[in-house]
Amino acid sequence: MNFLEASRLAAGAAQAPALPIRLAMSGLAPQLDVFLGAAAAVRGRKIEIETLPYGTLGQFLHSPVPDEKTEILLLAPWDLVPELDWRTGFGSSPLEADTVLGSAQSLLKGISNRAHARILYMPVSVPPNLPSHAAGLRLETDLADLVLAAGGQLLEASSFSLDAYLQVGSYLASSELDRVAHRIVDAALAPSYGQAKVLVTDLDNVVWKGVVAEAGLDGIEYGPEGEGFGHFLYQTFLRSLERAGILLCAVSRNDPLDARAPLESGRMILGIENLVTVVASYHAKSAQIAALAQELNLGLDAMVFVDDNPIELAEVRRSLPEVTCVHFPPRRNDLPAFFDRLRGLFSREDLTEEDRERSALYRRRLSTMAPVEAQGEDLTDFLASLGMELVIHNRTQGDRTRVVQLINKTNQFNLNGKRWTDDEVGALLEAGGRLHGATLSDRSGSHGEILACLESPDRVIEVLVMSCRVFQRRVEHAFLGYLAELPQPPVSLRFGSTDRNEPFRHFLADLEWTPDESGVVSFDASAVRDRFAAGLPLTLRSAES
Repeated sequence: MNFLEASRLAAGAAQAPALPIRLAMSGLAPQLDVFLGAAAAVRGRKIEIETLPYGTLGQFLHSPVPDEKTEILLLAPWDLVPELDWRTGFGSSPLEADTVLGSAQSLLKGISNRAHARILYMPVSVPPNLPSHAAGLRLETDLADLVLAAGGQLLEASSFSLDAYLQVGSYLASSELDRVAHRIVDAALAPSYGQAKVLVTDLDNVVWKGVVAEAGLDGIEYGPEGEGFGHFLYQTFLRSLERAGILLCAVSRNDPLDARAPLESGRMILGIENLVTVVASYHAKSAQIAALAQELNLGLDAMVFVDDNPIELAEVRRSLPEVTCVHFPPRRNDLPAFFDRLRGLFSREDLTEEDRERSALYRRRLSTMAPVEAQGEDLTDFLASLGMELVIHNRTQGDRTRVVQLINKTNQFNLNGKRWTDDEVGALLEAGGRLHGATLSDRSGSHGEILACLESPDRVIEVLVMSCRVFQRRVEHAFLGYLAELPQPPVSLRFGSTDRNEPFRHFLADLEWTPDESGVVSFDASAVRDRFAAGLPLTLRSAES
C-alpha cells in the first residue's frame, strides 16, 4: 500500500471506534501515522496516537506507568544497550557481553511489569563493538531471546534502514511502513502475553501448500522438503501448541470432504484428531469464528486466526476486531518472526491435566457443529486499496494453453464442471465461438491467468471458470460487466451443478439468476450494466485497447 492509498483508507475510518495507543521509540517515523491509520481502518478502528518527544525513550522506560493506555514500544538494540547505537560510532574499548546483557535484562524486566506494554523489536546487526565477530552475533541472538522471554515480538530485519537512520534519525525503511503499521496495530489489539487460548487456522496454502479441491490429495505438499517445508514446520508448531493445551480449529473456504481429506489421510504430521473441529463452507469466516467462540464459551479476544489471504484477514478484522489476525507469510524468511509472534500469544508456563484433556472435551462438544450461513463485511474500500487491475485477453486466436489448463483444473468456481480438450475448444472457435481470458495484478504483483470464458457461436457461455486464489475480489462481477458492454453480449449460460462448484451456485444466487430445467441461465446484459456500472474496486481494461 502506498502513501496515498493509506491516506484514503485512514480517512474512511473517521467515525469508527477509537484505538488509542502510545507509541514509544527512539527514532523518528515520518508518515508512519498515516499507515497506522490505514492499518487500524482495516480493523474497523480509528487510530489515536500519542508519541514521545524525540530522544526521551530512555527516560520514559524508567518512569512510572502514567495510565492504562496501550503502549507500543518499538525497540532497536541500542534502546537496550546504548553503546550499540550506530549513530555514536565505535567505543574506544570492546564491550563486555555479559555486562550489557545484564543491563538489557534488567530494563526488559521493568518493561514486562507494565501491564499495557507491547514490545516490537528489530533484530538488526549491531556495530562491531564486541571483541570478535562471533561475540557480536551471539549478542544479537541473546538480545532477541531476552525480548521474546519478556513477551515481545520480533519485527522483520528488513524493517530497518541504516541509511535513513544515519541521515535523518528514522530507522524504519519506507518500503516497510505498511507492514510495520499492521504489526503495531495487531499488537495493540492482541490479548495480553500468553493469554490466547484458541488458534483458528485456514488450510489451503497454510497447513499445506496448494488448493486441495483443485490439485487433489496427491497434488498438495506438506513434507519436510521442497515447497511444503514451511507448512510442515507450521504443522509441527500446531502439534506443540496442542500438547500445551491450546485448542486448534480449522476454518476453511472449502468443501467439507476436500478440507478433511488430507487431515484424515494419515500422511501428515497434523491429523484430524489434533483439531477440535473443522468448519468448511463458502460462507464468511468471521461468522464461523464467532460461532466457535460461542460454542467454546470463550471471548473473541481468546481467539487467534491464521490465514494466507489478506482479504480473508481483512474481513475477520473488520467484523471481529477482538480477534487477533496473523498473516501466514508467503516467504520462508519471514517464518521465524511469524512463529515468534504466535509463541508470544500462546505461551503457557503451567500445564495441568485439565489443559491436556481440553481438546478431547471440546471435540465431543463440537462434533455436530454446522457452518453458519452469513455474509461477511463489506470490503469495497479495502479491495480498492489493493490497486487491482483486471486485463481481459481475447484468446480466440493465438496461444490458449494456459486458458485450457485453467478450464480443466478448476473445480469450485466452475459453471458446469465440463472438461474440454484443446481440440474441442479449437473446433468451437473455428465454428465462430469466442474465448476470453483474464489476468489480474495488484500492488503485490501479478496473479497470472485467473479466468477463462468460452462462448459458442450462438453466444451461449459454455465455460466460465475462475481461480479460487482470487475469490472475494469481485473479479467475476467485473468480468460480467465487461461482457455486458460488448457489441454482441452473451445471451445465456449453460449451468450444471457438481459436487464441488458450490461457489458458482452462490454467485448465481447473489445475482438472482435461476437456471431453467435444462440448466440454461439467461444473460440479462441491461441488468448487468445497471448493477455493475460503478463501485467495483478494481480497474478493468481490454488488452486490445
